[in-house]
Amino acid sequence: MRRIITLTLALLAFTAADAKAKKDLWPDGTPIDKWFANIQKVDEASFGKRYVITDYGVKTDSTLIQTAGIQEVIDQAALAGGGAIVVPKGTFLSGALFFRQGTHLIVEEGGKLKGSDRIHDFPIQETRIEGQTCKYFTALVNADGIDGFTIAGKGTIDGNGHHYWDEFWIRRKWNPECTNKDAQRPRLVYISNCKNVTVQDVHLVNSPFWTNHLYSSDHVRFLDCFIYAPTKGLKAPSSDAIDIDVCHDILINGCYMSVNDDAVAIKGGKGTWADKDPNNGPNYNIIIQNCHYGTVHGCLTLGSESVADRNIILRNIEVNEANRVLWLKMRPDTPQHYEYVTVENIAGTTGSFLVIRPWTQFFKMDERKDMPLSQCNNIVIKGIKMDCKNFFDIDTSDKYRLADFSFENITVTDKAKAFDKSLIENTKVKNVVINSVKQ
Repeated sequence: MRRIITLTLALLAFTAADAKAKKDLWPDGTPIDKWFANIQKVDEASFGKRYVITDYGVKTDSTLIQTAGIQEVIDQAALAGGGAIVVPKGTFLSGALFFRQGTHLIVEEGGKLKGSDRIHDFPIQETRIEGQTCKYFTALVNADGIDGFTIAGKGTIDGNGHHYWDEFWIRRKWNPECTNKDAQRPRLVYISNCKNVTVQDVHLVNSPFWTNHLYSSDHVRFLDCFIYAPTKGLKAPSSDAIDIDVCHDILINGCYMSVNDDAVAIKGGKGTWADKDPNNGPNYNIIIQNCHYGTVHGCLTLGSESVADRNIILRNIEVNEANRVLWLKMRPDTPQHYEYVTVENIAGTTGSFLVIRPWTQFFKMDERKDMPLSQCNNIVIKGIKMDCKNFFDIDTSDKYRLADFSFENITVTDKAKAFDKSLIENTKVKNVVINSVKQ
């Protein structure tokens, strides 16, 4: 089965490459900037001086919390004009670390930067959580206001999430309405107000909460990363692989993602007045390509905290055991507009392929007389070869409008047999075969 999927993906990729040679445009027809064609890794030699943490008093002791010692190395490098903070072979425990302008992080093969399992080691600061700007716990790796930051190396950044997950599920059992904010957990990587960022080759695993969170940043690349959190046994709640929050010009290429929540989630704000909050905003110009998905709730999810998303492409993807491929979460309490999204050249297996339903978890509707009608429009799905439980998992509502969807060159099995183009205004169908029947 895997060989068939691989061959199918190769054929799809060839077709996609041929189309790309002719023209590479965003879904709204505007040209894609040449920046997105650059998947070359950052040369670690360009970082300048290497600051191997064990050369500066940090001990090779996997039982000792060494936050202060590692932070001192980062600060020393920044004062000296920058350089690479190198985690060598071995396991090094730490709380929140804050990278400065000119500094980079290299985790060498066999090296592990491991997060403390005590929330005490992650100070509270103003940050972004679940579509709101508020005070919350910092991440293990933090970069704010940096132009040109890189995380590299074939080692591991390990969130050490076991105790945090255990506590979350205990809280949820005691109080089913327990939210993510109620359970005190750090994220693994938080990149905010940055530009020209690359995260390459590293293993990002076992995050207590979201694995990678980007906020108000642009020109960020994830290249060939391995992103994982447990989906069986003691599951890692809300361990999203990559959350994109009020960002633009983002490239995710060649990554493996298997987490106990959404893989790539597009965020940006929530609440009845979310479109008026200056801390919120749109996400646009995002490409996720050449990736392999294990178990995830959604391969590409817009929402649940999202205001305006435009020009997003998911392409050339292999999917195994994903619950959903494209998930458009519609919050009745938030004005949302998702438009110009293309999902193409996808192969594998999934529960539901396209899901559009109201999202009512922990929502609060305030009174607003001029509340805009939410909508999804100009969504293109093409080049699909998959086994699905439900290809077309759609629920209409008077709270949102669905229009101008296109389905093209699709061959799927579909146990639900629920495809109904009349549910979406101006739906276009071309060469769509479901359960061997042309639609």
